[in-house]
Amino acid sequence: MLPRLWPAVLSLGWFLAAIAAAEAVVAVFSWFIDDGEFSAFAISAGVTAVVAGGCILTTSGRPFELNFRDAIVLTVSAWVVVPLFAALPFLLPPVDLTPVDAYFEMVSGITTTGSTVMTGLDSQPPTLLLWRSTVQWIGGIGIIGLAILVLPFLSIGGMQLFRLESSERGEKTFPRVRSIASAVGQVYLLLTALCFICYWLLGMSTFDALNHALTTLATAGYSTHDASFGYFDNPAILWTGTVFMACGAIPFLAYLRLVRGGFRREWIEPQVRAFLATLAVCIAVVAVWLMAAGHHFGFDALTHAAFNVTSIVTTTGFVSTDYMQWGAFAAGTFFLLTFVGGCSGSTSGGMKIFRYQMMFGMVGQHVRQAIFPHSVHHIRYGARVVSGEEAASVGAFFIVFMAVFAGFAAALAATGLDTTTAMSAAATAIGNVGPGIGPVIGPAGNFAPLTDVQKLLLCAAMIMGRLELFSVLVLFMPSFYR
Repeated sequence: MLPRLWPAVLSLGWFLAAIAAAEAVVAVFSWFIDDGEFSAFAISAGVTAVVAGGCILTTSGRPFELNFRDAIVLTVSAWVVVPLFAALPFLLPPVDLTPVDAYFEMVSGITTTGSTVMTGLDSQPPTLLLWRSTVQWIGGIGIIGLAILVLPFLSIGGMQLFRLESSERGEKTFPRVRSIASAVGQVYLLLTALCFICYWLLGMSTFDALNHALTTLATAGYSTHDASFGYFDNPAILWTGTVFMACGAIPFLAYLRLVRGGFRREWIEPQVRAFLATLAVCIAVVAVWLMAAGHHFGFDALTHAAFNVTSIVTTTGFVSTDYMQWGAFAAGTFFLLTFVGGCSGSTSGGMKIFRYQMMFGMVGQHVRQAIFPHSVHHIRYGARVVSGEEAASVGAFFIVFMAVFAGFAAALAATGLDTTTAMSAAATAIGNVGPGIGPVIGPAGNFAPLTDVQKLLLCAAMIMGRLELFSVLVLFMPSFYR
């Protein structure tokens, strides 16, 4: 059975209507501060609204019900099409980016990757900077919804572990999906507001605090300054950013359970404990290296290690300094951290901590089985016994992730990139991290020097990484259309 297109078109219409409304609000902001961007955003809002209206009017009136194929088509098309309309303001004067650059910027924004082709951010119109941050914040809440409501239903990469219907507490507390979405949205908004207040009280301007709050909770990484957080040179701001980046990488349903049940161990998911432990170990290792190598000392070393390690592990992409100057050990460590990621159900990207837990469990099971061949050994995730299907799904995800990474790295190298840049660009795009390693796309550089072909390849990698790979790959299987 071929997938139906009208559910995807109808849903896209509503998504685009939201983008049009956001563009209209930003246009009003531009008119108020008179920074020359009003026309670009007003025109973009009008064009987006017309297309959104056409999608809605031509497909409304039917009972809306998604099956597996419909969900796949909707999921992929939304993350491909929405950046096209979010990019419209970048195509118009006074910015005048090329179509490929504008699309790259907004794919990076909506997937909360944080890679950028723009330079001179300190002198860019405030409206444009606010739009970049707003798109990342919208992408963040979209990613949470995707991870909670869609991907577990599609049984992608072990995400079926987090199906809402399998949680007794979820059913009793939030019997309807709408209630869950509303509650998660409120938590997201509240944490963003709290982050804004903290940044503002610690010395950021109101505009900087707003933009960085939007992109911190989204673990997204766009800044209003070329130097990112290095511009502020304030340890208190760096620690605040560290805390809120970690908050963005924790499952948002965990906050709801915390509010209902209090701070008790049984309410904390195994992946949260593993994520925090991983952060602590990596921060300690990098901090010790910084002091041993003579780059930073004492509390300063701990501050920079904590901020930059948390930024990469949570796939945010902020930097406090050019960590490529810390030596080969640090560069190699940050490259490996690109593959880690935060928790499922959060705004972060990457391979996700729970999959590493599952893989270690599978390895442990095989080792125990080899030692005691006649005994029965189960893989556990917390107190739950993991089924063979779930374990196989995680294993398949690991294999496909590394194969896709290798494929994109090879394709980028074939277009002329050096091996280091090609591998780093592929890893940071699939993991939705942002900065890579090396002189071109490292923390002190950006993606502007890349060719259009290379940028389009990275756009595909960012979308595939954000959609957990299988959502996109299934579209290339003939059996999907039977």
